[in-house]
Amino acid sequence: MAAKKTAPKQPAEKKAGDRGPAAKKPAAKKPLFDAKYLDKQRRLLLEERSRYVTSATRLKAEADSLVEEREPGDVQFDEESGEGDTLAVERERDLALSAHARAAVDQIDAALARIENGSYGICLVSGKPIPRQRLNAIPWAAERVEHKAGGF
Repeated sequence: MAAKKTAPKQPAEKKAGDRGPAAKKPAAKKPLFDAKYLDKQRRLLLEERSRYVTSATRLKAEADSLVEEREPGDVQFDEESGEGDTLAVERERDLALSAHARAAVDQIDAALARIENGSYGICLVSGKPIPRQRLNAIPWAAERVEHKAGGF
């Protein structure tokens, strides 16, 4: 018997609007937090930011005023003032606290930016969600507690 030759299969004609095999659409990611929660967090962050800016400004002004009030070389080493200059210690303390407050403002600004870009509540180290309880306690938290604490 002679082998029956079959014609090669031609692709089926495409209909208008047919895109071939169904293209898989990426599943829409469900937001980690709803808009109401993010608005609440944004308000908390802005309130905290305002407090820290006020504190940093006040402490810096106090440190500057301590320098303005004293004369160059004006250091007391008597029994009343203790050993050395307490004004210099107070000034350094005020400057350190001011710097700490400014660092907190930077962290808050970063959290506000994460709210805007949709990454708020995601750990910067692991990429896992930060528990809501942690964000309620520290709205500007950028890491899960196990990473912030150096790991367990």
